[in-house]
Amino acid sequence: MITRAEGAYLGAVRAFQNPMLDLLHKRHAPLVVAMLSLTFTAERPTVPVDDAHAEIGDALDQLRADGHGDDLPVGSARELCRQWADAGWLVRQVRDDDVEVYQLTAHAVGALEVAGRAGGTRARVSHSRVRTLLDALDRLAQHADPDVLVALARLDAEIAEKKAELDRIQRTGKVVETPDDILLEEAENVLHLVRELPGDFARVAESIKAMQRDVVTALRQDERPTGEVLREYLERGEHVMESTDEGRAFAGALRLIGDPQRLDELAAQLDVVLRHRFTRQLPAQQRAELADIGRRIEQGLEQVFAAQREASSVITSQVRNHDPLRDRQVDDLLREVMTGLQDWMPTSRRGQAVEPLRRLPVAEVEALRQTPSDLRPPQPPEALTEWDDDLDPAVSTAEARAWGGPHYAELSAYLTTWLDEHEDADLAEAFAAAPDHLRRPVDLLGLLEIAEQHHTTETATVAQVEAIRPDGTPRRFAFEGVAVRLEESDD
Repeated sequence: MITRAEGAYLGAVRAFQNPMLDLLHKRHAPLVVAMLSLTFTAERPTVPVDDAHAEIGDALDQLRADGHGDDLPVGSARELCRQWADAGWLVRQVRDDDVEVYQLTAHAVGALEVAGRAGGTRARVSHSRVRTLLDALDRLAQHADPDVLVALARLDAEIAEKKAELDRIQRTGKVVETPDDILLEEAENVLHLVRELPGDFARVAESIKAMQRDVVTALRQDERPTGEVLREYLERGEHVMESTDEGRAFAGALRLIGDPQRLDELAAQLDVVLRHRFTRQLPAQQRAELADIGRRIEQGLEQVFAAQREASSVITSQVRNHDPLRDRQVDDLLREVMTGLQDWMPTSRRGQAVEPLRRLPVAEVEALRQTPSDLRPPQPPEALTEWDDDLDPAVSTAEARAWGGPHYAELSAYLTTWLDEHEDADLAEAFAAAPDHLRRPVDLLGLLEIAEQHHTTETATVAQVEAIRPDGTPRRFAFEGVAVRLEESDD
């Protein structure tokens, strides 16, 4: 029989096997927390592997130069990142652009939150926090009580209270102001709740990825008929958000915070809070966290949605390309590799050189074809068509020039003359009044280019003009209206 002391001790042992607590009680935990918090931020949730190695390596060099070398672990930044990935604090993945990146796991996010709270302002019992607890307990009791009479009495009391408050404001024309110290407590409570969000979002995303791995593993085992596997896993791939407890909880929260109108209301509320005088008493970091609440929620939603899209894509691709024979061959090959490593490791020593495979094994072929196929084509290609440049009709220089670029000189002279006669002229009217040989489509572009050399003003209207190609066919163009006038002289 397990005693209470032994039960408590075994429970604590299991708790400290969690990667989050394991990170915090390691000897070099301050270094791990510092490096991860410097490298990964709310604006930078994923970091390319090479960049992370370079940044962490530079930080280690700076710490050693500052005299902290005795407190640092031995090894390069690459080795440390590999150790942190093995411990469950980092995860490596490949983005859509084929760039390999590091990302914090939910355990690492939770550890950074605990370290941040411990090193920051100490949490204290406040009016705002107690009210949050009582409000949550009140909502729980309301949802758990099915009594209709109790619900009606509660609603009547709320309506009477709101009506009394409305009558008071209408009578006095004043709103009771909340003291600044109470507002500060409420702001700290809001920040306390917000700091829990990144870990919650990360846990939802990781649960979806774990479900993806379970689905692919079960599919590769091929223990059931292919048709049954296809139907079940395609359905799970389409409804991946409902396949885990965390996903179902997130779907419920999404109905509250995923509405664009609700996010707009949140932005307006934060604007009201940040404009209040009490926020001047908050540290700059806390003011930035308040202003960043909406963006952090949107980033968390996108993190979960990205995991959902990836899981759906991987599962669907695996189902479509499922080949039991090939998968079995790959599994057998990997098993042989692992068996070979297990046989080699006990007899090897650290730093021992491995003889590389310098050429591939020779394939065992019983017979080779001795007569190659005839490389000559069955029949010669058809003769090329004779071409005589002299047979083409002659094209004059003027005709060729008519299909060329803008007549800049004539356009510049025409626009100057037009502006002398029309002050603040509309460019579309100037083009419409030009001679036919200056109304080609390319001349419209040239006229717009020349107009930029003068004073131009956008008229916020859409101008439409008709250009004439050299063969006489019309073309209609629309562009943003421009008013132009001659550039004034400095004399």
